[in-house]
Amino acid sequence: MTATTTICIDPKVKDKLTALKHHSRESYSSVIERLTNLAIDEEPLSDEAIQGIEEALEDIKQGRLHSEEDILREFDLT
Repeated sequence: MTATTTICIDPKVKDKLTALKHHSRESYSSVIERLTNLAIDEEPLSDEAIQGIEEALEDIKQGRLHSEEDILREFDLT
């Protein structure tokens, strides 16, 4: 049997949870479980991926960009 816990939430938050129900009889527990599953990243970015993103952002800041048109021309796709 599932344990029951009572929590205090703002009525506005309850209204938001109600709006997120897939059907009127869905429990708030199911809605909250769905939301927490969305919030938890089971496969976080690796340090290598984060470093690559940081390098790409620096390239953008430094103006080291190629337009779509440039790439299409370079690979003779126009």
